[in-house]
Amino acid sequence: MLAAARAGGAVVPVDLGPACAAALGSGRDEEALAVTAEVVAEARASGVLAALPPLLVTLAEAELFHGRAAQSQAHAEEALALARDVQQAQWSAPVHSLLAYLAAQRGDEDACQAALRTAETEARGGAPALSGAPWRPWAAGLLDLGHGRAEEAFTALDALLGMPDLGQVSALRAVPDALEAAVRIRRGEDLAEPLARFERWARRSERDWARALVLRCHALLAPEELAEQFYREALALHARAGRPWEEARTALLYGEWLRRARRKSEARAPLRSAARTFDLLDAAPWAARARAELDASGAAPSEPRTAGPLAGLTPQENQIVRLAAQGLSNRDIAAQLFLSARTVGYHLYKAYPKLGVASRGELAALV
Repeated sequence: MLAAARAGGAVVPVDLGPACAAALGSGRDEEALAVTAEVVAEARASGVLAALPPLLVTLAEAELFHGRAAQSQAHAEEALALARDVQQAQWSAPVHSLLAYLAAQRGDEDACQAALRTAETEARGGAPALSGAPWRPWAAGLLDLGHGRAEEAFTALDALLGMPDLGQVSALRAVPDALEAAVRIRRGEDLAEPLARFERWARRSERDWARALVLRCHALLAPEELAEQFYREALALHARAGRPWEEARTALLYGEWLRRARRKSEARAPLRSAARTFDLLDAAPWAARARAELDASGAAPSEPRTAGPLAGLTPQENQIVRLAAQGLSNRDIAAQLFLSARTVGYHLYKAYPKLGVASRGELAALV
């Protein structure tokens, strides 16, 4: 596409931005990363600053999808600074929307909410196609999902899937996150049509990472006798796709599934792998979840620990108590751990006397 554009007289690099973005729309993220970096370099070399904000946004998105969050953050912030310098205010909302997503991936609630507020304010005066609208509910939903607020995550992501996406990649790529939130609150069947649409897109993209995400979605919905095969096939595709964020997400879900199936020793390898990757990506709440699952599997700690106030709890009680201490409701905890709210309440009822507490407030102070 780029070669044809150049041969047809495209003014480099101004006319090539849409071609770079089109690669992301079709799932060709590797090409998007390569060609956008090439065109950005041309824009820098020729001093065409006005072309850089949209190109840098595309580059930041491609880097994000490849698990290069730090580079994505740097290029998004550069796009924002340049947009101010060359008076392209229309790029403020989409960049802040992308920054909100990056903060959500890290689990940084304050930064995410601040970026979302700024994006909403800036979008009111901008062109609809440049509002970054799909990124905002995706960021809000991912933030909630990472912190175990499954119902809130589903509300935000389900609303996103009903929006006109205006050609933006985030509206379609949020489907696996929306499905995970839906399954956690036992509403997976509500996403049959968006999942079918995502599956058709993944098939056309011919990319291992996209097929892996489809398999992960089917694993979440499948009966026990089929789920494991889906998870294993997804992880095999992830292993050659170079997408650490999504691979770690799949490994975490598989580890959770194994632990719920009482195959605790088998659960530890995918959970350890997920925790390491989330640490590298600075995705704190996801790393904490992987480690909580490891603790619940009975894994030996990597470093010696002194006996703490939770030492007398069972692994399941320990996990539930830690989540309750964070302020999650019984329903939220149930959604995160694939339990019933009644089961969560029972474990808290058993744990409180062991800890000598009588309320969630006392629990938070103790933990």
